[in-house]
Amino acid sequence: MASTQYHLAQVNIGRIVAPLDDPLLAGFVARLDEINALADHSPGFVWRLQTEAGNATDLRPYEDERILVNMSVWESLEHLKTYVYKSAHVQVMRQRRQWFEKFEGMYMALWWVKAGHLPTVQEAKQRLEYLAEHGESPYVFTFSKPFPPPHGSLDNFSVTSFEPCPAA
Repeated sequence: MASTQYHLAQVNIGRIVAPLDDPLLAGFVARLDEINALADHSPGFVWRLQTEAGNATDLRPYEDERILVNMSVWESLEHLKTYVYKSAHVQVMRQRRQWFEKFEGMYMALWWVKAGHLPTVQEAKQRLEYLAEHGESPYVFTFSKPFPPPHGSLDNFSVTSFEPCPAA
């Protein structure tokens, strides 16, 4: 179980096969409110990125207008995994190839944040870039190779001040 001093941030991005108002995306758009409400009411949920519309589909943090971003914060890795893999969310994941192209590069990242910190989209983009360049570490990781929450301060792992350790 995660330390209550830290929460788990997650980002995932995907490139939709067509604009959101295209009939090809109707099934995805129809499930957005349901799946977001499921997250909001799931055990361990802390926060999710959203606009006044109640989701993040209006945000376009990349030059490619078809890349959508999803971010959330959870009390623990276990809570996030339960939501992702053991709730109705998994049904949507099984259908993702209908709505999202196969993504080249890193599309998902996890990292620990101090409880109360809400990550920014820029922070999430930096974590994805770091993961692509350096692989999994306590700074950023994936479900396949998780790291425990830090026992000390996150100051050493801040996005703005983090410098990778030189190779030994």
